[in-house]
Amino acid sequence: QVQLVESGGGLVQAGGSTRLSCATSGLTFRRYSMAWFRQAPGKERELVATINSSGGTVYADSVKGRFTCSRDIAGNTRYLQMNGLKPEDTAVYYCAAKRVTDTNYEYWGQGTQVTVSS
Repeated sequence: QVQLVESGGGLVQAGGSTRLSCATSGLTFRRYSMAWFRQAPGKERELVATINSSGGTVYADSVKGRFTCSRDIAGNTRYLQMNGLKPEDTAVYYCAAKRVTDTNYEYWGQGTQVTVSS
């Protein structure tokens, strides 16, 4: 059974940094793609970054150059390093996973709040 558990985030001042973690179980990275999404109050969910099964990453224009995806040596935890945070980055952040053959992300973490104060 695939499980994703996020941690990190919290309250950060504008210009600051924080790192989100997504601990995974039940999946093999070479068979799954992963992504980070966020949803701000009153707004639609937004794709922040995708990580393909080979580790290649693509970032939304809104975070490019500020956010970086990585993983631990064992490969079971994915990270989203967030630098140069802006108030508009305030949102609940989710990690998600899907089989490489699927279109939609099937597995989701519980979400973690990031609040950036100005």
